[in-house]
Amino acid sequence: MNHQTRLQALSAFLKAQRAKVQPESVGLTAGRRRRTPGLRREEVAQLAGVSLTWYTWLEQGRDIRVSASVLDAIANALQLTVDERKYLYALAFEGGTSLSLSQEEQPRISPPLQRILQELRYCPTIISDRRCQIVGWNQAASHVFLDFEQIPAEERNLISLLFARRELRRLAVNWEHFVSGFLSIFRAYYGQYVEDEWYEQFLDEMKQTHPDFHQLWEQSRVSSAPEVLIEFRHARAGKMLFHLTSLQVQGDADLRCSIYTPAPDSSTEGKLKQLMERHSSPTTKLD
Repeated sequence: MNHQTRLQALSAFLKAQRAKVQPESVGLTAGRRRRTPGLRREEVAQLAGVSLTWYTWLEQGRDIRVSASVLDAIANALQLTVDERKYLYALAFEGGTSLSLSQEEQPRISPPLQRILQELRYCPTIISDRRCQIVGWNQAASHVFLDFEQIPAEERNLISLLFARRELRRLAVNWEHFVSGFLSIFRAYYGQYVEDEWYEQFLDEMKQTHPDFHQLWEQSRVSSAPEVLIEFRHARAGKMLFHLTSLQVQGDADLRCSIYTPAPDSSTEGKLKQLMERHSSPTTKLD
């Protein structure tokens, strides 16, 4: 991400976050004549204790000097979460990691992690890298989602597949809710690796290829580990309920383990067992 692109990303983020804050939540009255969703610029400036002109320049993506204390005040005014604050700082201070994936050793799954995949027999599990490229999965994931073995390795990007594959679009009862969790993770990576130009190229490609991507991306939050309940309508198993837990894998490679745990007090695990027993599948695949 070059300097100007970073400032544009900062501008878009501030505008989006400002629109999400309800005036009542910060002690302001909405009023009948309010046309702007969320807070006005002058209200953010007032809450943060900065001049309207300075905040306007910041939100417009101008190249101005920013201090940590002032950025903290803006984060407080916009009610940012911890992950959102990290994202804001990365964009404002060019504090992202500059190492590109091509300069790193390609992610490898360790034997202990391979054992975890095997043990999570009835919990569909996907392991991805910081670009959301799928590098490992278990049999349960192949049955519930896709047979990733049949997809070329270079095309196994989780974000891209969610938009490109009809099977995944039909799978979730609320597809936008399903996608939003992964976009929030991707945005967290985007801020962390702000100097890696791959992200900007990927986003441009997604916006050009999938018309509905742009709006969902602009609305996405920032979260390194969202936990959500997702309802699937599987073509062969019917209704299935899963809790998604996203875990960061400690180690040199920036890997993430996305685990779909069958919801308790539901028939999901039983349906998954039957599905796996009825249909043979390739053994756990590890790249």
